[in-house]
Amino acid sequence: MSIFGKIMTAIFGSSAAAGSASTTPGASPSPSTATATSASQTAVDVAPILDQAVAAQKEKLQWRTSIVDLMKALKIDSSLGARKELATELGYTGDMNDSASMNIWLHRQVMTKLAANGGKVPEDLKH
Repeated sequence: MSIFGKIMTAIFGSSAAAGSASTTPGASPSPSTATATSASQTAVDVAPILDQAVAAQKEKLQWRTSIVDLMKALKIDSSLGARKELATELGYTGDMNDSASMNIWLHRQVMTKLAANGGKVPEDLKH
């Protein structure tokens, strides 16, 4: 399963993996896939799910600003290698050796893609 698929599954449940797995990694879902995925599920409020995941961890995590912390909260590998894999999956074209820029881009993309797949993302996180 793709890393974004793991994020989707952790937030939306196992039915989300089927919807995201049907798309090509790095590609946006086709309109029919996006509509079918969105129509088959009600909007999922992302913030309370991630807040609860953070509360279950022993360390203070800032999922609202950090892709690393978001991944840690969901118990997904947050290593540089995993983030580079996620960046490739989501179509990052920048310098992967500039991890700060890549991380900011990843966080924005994950929030955008969660919203596009039926997630209710806080307004301040929509970039």
